[in-house]
Amino acid sequence: RVFYHYGEERASHKVARGIVERRQAKPFHCTTDLAQFVESLIPRRGRIHPATRVFQALRIAVNNELRALEEALSEVPRWLRPGGRLVVISFHSLEDRIVKQYFKSKIKEGKASALNKRVITPTALEIKTNPRARSAKLRIAEKI
Repeated sequence: RVFYHYGEERASHKVARGIVERRQAKPFHCTTDLAQFVESLIPRRGRIHPATRVFQALRIAVNNELRALEEALSEVPRWLRPGGRLVVISFHSLEDRIVKQYFKSKIKEGKASALNKRVITPTALEIKTNPRARSAKLRIAEKI
């Protein structure tokens, strides 16, 4: 469930089952060991390592990242004065969905206005100089 919901991993059942079976035979001793095992289950497509989504899911679950984001957003109205701006950079679709829905709800309530019509994403040059920026999405709203 964690791999599917937090990592959006299509082969989540296969990975979870494989990890359980492998741990019974031989425990994992390091992250590289787990990454190589996941790669043996899911063939590499493109430049992104197959274990990336698995590690993302584990990180989100362990750190309770989505709940922390929701809690932080719920505090924003107290932090901002009218005219204050909230700028959020999200790095994966789960975060971005929460931010997008929050912005839409505040705009619909008449408590905020969007400062950009579309989400702002990095340019090709920016991605070339900083590959980690490839998934970044920037959203900006102003408190009314």
